[in-house]
Amino acid sequence: MEAVIITIGDEILIGQIVDTNSAYIAEQLNRLGIRVHEMLSISDDKNHIINILNNVVREGRVVVITGGLGPTNDDITKKVLGEYTRATKMVTHEEQLAAIIEMTSYRKMMNELNRRQADVPDTCEVLVNRRGTAPGMWFDYKGALLIALPGVPFEMQHLMEEVVCKLQCHFKLAPIYHRSLMTFGLPESVLAERLASWESALPAYMKLAYLPNPVTGVQLRLSVYDELSNMQLQEVENQVIMLKKLLNNALYGEQLDNLQTVAGRLLQAKGATLATAESCTGGTVASLITSISGSSAYFKGGIVAYDNSVKINLLKVPTETLTLNGAVSREVVQAMAEGARAIMQSDYALATSGIAGPDGGTPDKPVGTVWIALAGPKGIKTELLNITGDRRRIIERTAANALNLLRLELLEA
Repeated sequence: MEAVIITIGDEILIGQIVDTNSAYIAEQLNRLGIRVHEMLSISDDKNHIINILNNVVREGRVVVITGGLGPTNDDITKKVLGEYTRATKMVTHEEQLAAIIEMTSYRKMMNELNRRQADVPDTCEVLVNRRGTAPGMWFDYKGALLIALPGVPFEMQHLMEEVVCKLQCHFKLAPIYHRSLMTFGLPESVLAERLASWESALPAYMKLAYLPNPVTGVQLRLSVYDELSNMQLQEVENQVIMLKKLLNNALYGEQLDNLQTVAGRLLQAKGATLATAESCTGGTVASLITSISGSSAYFKGGIVAYDNSVKINLLKVPTETLTLNGAVSREVVQAMAEGARAIMQSDYALATSGIAGPDGGTPDKPVGTVWIALAGPKGIKTELLNITGDRRRIIERTAANALNLLRLELLEA
């Protein structure tokens, strides 16, 4: 079973908004065992939409469309789908109309455009939208399933829950099995070289994918695309055990783990606390740590010491240390980490100082030069990074490396 995902809207094509819907829908379909064959983003143009549908709609295929279901004249998806599926008329869906009336009553702004949202082609089954005014539509046409959902992400996600249930009832599906391991610190090419012999010996039904991310590291995903027997499931676990040994400390988690959740778990397990002192990352490390529920159990607080006067007056970095070495140096970042640990009375403290760009680089310290430091019970560890990319990439990579430095120290401890 395969699927095609189509997003409709000029706002996507001109870069005004980012299409997150396709990724979400693909993930949901994949869990059901439906492989996504293609993703398309197309314009709000009747002929274009119909041409694409003519190309992708075929027997046994699922086509999921988002966007263009709003109340304004540029939202033409519903009308085009009615014409494409040879609807004879538009009919008012009373349950959706009642939901629209209830939703708009508190604003006292119900109008004819809102009311017409409940009108749908007589060829569809309605998926009632209780988070917005545009209903979803389910067409069984030419042996294919054609599913139209609103483009607003939280409305689409709400209706996708119903779509998943209906697809499970409609087809006998063998879910695709995935097992993911998260790594950090080794480039994709180095990982591939290290795992070459192991990968070549994998059973034919098991596939390995490398999914690199410049911030979170490389995700290794083991997949089985056919129905999984108990024997095959055990073999997956055997392969994971071997893979973990090969990865050693480059492995930091599984499935949905990220560096901040893993570091948080390690801190909590040891009853240890953390503080941060950030310059070039501007509070990004602290933000990642506190994005985890329960982080107050181990995170004391953070200082954004962007200006040198804050480093001197608050973190007690000696003036001569700054003068002799510059803000982006081993000596300064060490002093920042020590100062934060003392002020916050924490077990560990992370510090960052670097040149995020695009300006500020020199021949000796080009843009992307970053120092990170970790102060802890066993002393101070530092790391020099030379990161390529734009300002955002440099900041994100620095924060990730700082969390990884903490993770490795906690594992060693």
